[in-house]
Amino acid sequence: MSSRLVDARVRGSRLTLKRMIVGGITALAVTVGSVGAAVAHDANGAADATAARGGHAQREPVVGRAIFDRTFRHGLVHTDGGKVHYVKGGSGPALVLLHGWPETWWGWHLVMPELAKTHTVIAFDLPGLGYSAIPRDGYDQKTTAARLHQAVNRLGYREVKVMGHDMGVLVGYAWARDYPREVTRLAVLDSPLLGFGLEDAYPLSFHFKLNMAPSPVPEKIVDNSDVATYLNYVFEFAAVPDAIDRDSHIRAYLHPARRSAGYNYYRAWPENAEDTKANAESKRLTQPVLAMGAEFVFGLGVAASFEQVADDVRGVVAPGAGHWIQEETPEFLIDCANLFFGPEGVPAPTESLSSCVA
Repeated sequence: MSSRLVDARVRGSRLTLKRMIVGGITALAVTVGSVGAAVAHDANGAADATAARGGHAQREPVVGRAIFDRTFRHGLVHTDGGKVHYVKGGSGPALVLLHGWPETWWGWHLVMPELAKTHTVIAFDLPGLGYSAIPRDGYDQKTTAARLHQAVNRLGYREVKVMGHDMGVLVGYAWARDYPREVTRLAVLDSPLLGFGLEDAYPLSFHFKLNMAPSPVPEKIVDNSDVATYLNYVFEFAAVPDAIDRDSHIRAYLHPARRSAGYNYYRAWPENAEDTKANAESKRLTQPVLAMGAEFVFGLGVAASFEQVADDVRGVVAPGAGHWIQEETPEFLIDCANLFFGPEGVPAPTESLSSCVA
C-alpha cells in the first residue's frame, strides 16, 4: 500500500474516530454528576507498599487461595522487572486479564469465576501496582508486554488469549503485536490506542495531563489524604457508579510508591504513541480483535482506533455501561467474552452480542 493511501486512510479514520469520541464524551457529560463524598479510609492500614489493598482483597494473601472464590489462587512469578502478582483459576486454554488505572486485578473479580468455567483465567497486577514489585523503569507498553510475556512463559503457557481494559488495552495491543504466535485472540475494553485517537479524549478529564506530568508534580499534589477525593472524581465517570468497588481501588493506591507507578504508566504515553504509529502498518495484528466500547464513553471509537492497526476487528458497544465495563455490566461482558473466546459457530443470543461471535 502506498504511503499516500495509508496517510489518507489514517486521516479519514481518525476524523471518524474523533467524532465518535467527542460524541461519547458529550453523552458521558450528561451522565456525570457531582463528585461523590470521599470514601473514608485508614492510611495507616495501607502503609505496606507490598500489600496496599482494599475491601475483600486487602485481607487476601499474596500466595494462597483467593477469598472471593476459593477455586482461585494467588501467586508470584519472576520477570526482568521483578515479581509479578497473579490470581489464577479454572481450566482449559489460558485467558489473561489486564487491568487499567486506577485499579488492580480485583477489577475483574466479578467476571473471573464465570470465565474460569471454560478457561484457565490469569488476572495479573501490572508491574508496580497491586501486589506486583515496583520496577525502576520500563512502564511503556512494549516493555510491560515483554514482562508479561515472560510471566506466562514461566507459568508454562506458550499460547494465551488476552483481554485488557483501559491501560491494559495498550499493553495487550503491544503484546499481541510483538508476540503474534503467543497471543491468539485479543479483546480490548473502552480505550482507543495512543497515536490513533486516545489523545482526542484528553478534554474528558484533567486527570490525563495531571498523571502525565513529570515527577514530582502529581506526587506532591495528591497525597494520602487526597486519594479518596481524587479517585472518587475519576470513578464518577461510571454510568453505574455504585457498581464500582471504590473502597478496594482507593486503598490500593494509598501508598505513594503505588501512585507513582501508576503515574509512570501515563508518563510513558508519548513513547507509546510513537511506538504504535511506527508499527501500525509494518506489524499489523492478524489475530481477531474484539473492540468493546462503553455506550456512554468510547463506543465504536475503540473499533475505529484498532482498525488502524489490525485486520480483523469486531466492534461491540456495551449497553448501559460507563468506562468500567467489567464492574458496571459484568453479565454482558461475560456473555460476549464466552462467545469471542469460545468455539466457533456458536450463535449470538441477542443482536447486541452479534459481533462477539468467534
